Amino acid sequence: MSATPQQTKAEPVAESARITSLDLVRGVAVLGILLMNVVHFKIGRVPYLNLSAGGSESWLDWVVGIAGEIFVDQKFMGLFSLLFGAGILLFIERAEARGGRPVLLNLWRNALLLGIGILHSLLWEGDVLIVYAVSALFLIALRKLPGPWLIAVGTGVFLLSVPVLLVMQAVTGATDVALSGVWTASRGDEVDFAGLNGAVLGLSLLGYFLRGLGMILMGAGLYRLGFMQGDWSARTYRLTASVGIGVGLPLAAIGVLVTALGDYSRNVAFIGQVPNTLGTIPASLGYMSLIVLWNRGLDSALKQRFRAVGRMALTNYLTQTVLGVLVLTVILDAAPVNRAGILLFVLAVWTLQLWWSQAWMQRFRFGPAEWLWRVATYRQGQALRRA
Repeated sequence: MSATPQQTKAEPVAESARITSLDLVRGVAVLGILLMNVVHFKIGRVPYLNLSAGGSESWLDWVVGIAGEIFVDQKFMGLFSLLFGAGILLFIERAEARGGRPVLLNLWRNALLLGIGILHSLLWEGDVLIVYAVSALFLIALRKLPGPWLIAVGTGVFLLSVPVLLVMQAVTGATDVALSGVWTASRGDEVDFAGLNGAVLGLSLLGYFLRGLGMILMGAGLYRLGFMQGDWSARTYRLTASVGIGVGLPLAAIGVLVTALGDYSRNVAFIGQVPNTLGTIPASLGYMSLIVLWNRGLDSALKQRFRAVGRMALTNYLTQTVLGVLVLTVILDAAPVNRAGILLFVLAVWTLQLWWSQAWMQRFRFGPAEWLWRVATYRQGQALRRA
């Protein structure tokens, strides 16, 4: 992958050329993701899926948990995934404009992301970067499809996760052992990977991958059609927000209701996730439409801070894990912090990241993790400090 001087010229995008709507959506998404990840940091994998399995000691904990299932779970990860798909196409376009070898460069870039994800997963098992890095291979292969085709293929791939949930329910219907460490607590959180438990976990990872890949392909298609860039009419965004949220959130609420009426038993463990999964696409598009409309309005200090968070989203995502594991898993390991209590941690991290992201971006051209990733991608030094 030796390159000519023209190819190695990897100057950052000029401020005037940035797509501010992407920065803003990315900033909102990475902060929103913390609302669900923090449950995993402190309470664990099982209570992340099953509200009755831990961390729900008071009525306020239940309100927080149910609100998270309806308004947050899968939606902000959906936003993040849509943006990743857009980012791959944007990277390829700009590499082509420089006369480089965009496909090889992108493959190398995502191989590096895979390495980052593997290192991140050693700290916390909920990493999403590995899924993104692998999904990039599929998008690169399909990158020449028209926008509507990318959206159609992505939707189909995403919806394949629904029959995966149905198969998981069928597999676990006859025995409770298969749900140990997945839906019900297990001693020492041990998992029998050789038995049905391992099969359920494998299917769970498959569904997770299909949802991520589907949203990434959809995001690429939406970017190609100009939806994320704010190129469509305000009326279209308002309609998408109304329909998307009006359909997606009630579906998520139905999933919560089905699970609750089933008394959080193994008989509804995965059936109850189907409505929320079906509601993820419309809800994510609804959220994105609202953010694009917000971006069109008068500029504000708060909006600038959210964009700064989005410009160093990788740094902020990784930092959330470091802070979450350090504070909630290590320092407060024995402390009885429930779902409502961990919201205080979320607010503290949000405040910190909204402050430091803007302070950093005023002085530097990339976030720390973004800069290291960029240096490794182009295999040459990159000026970090602003002139």
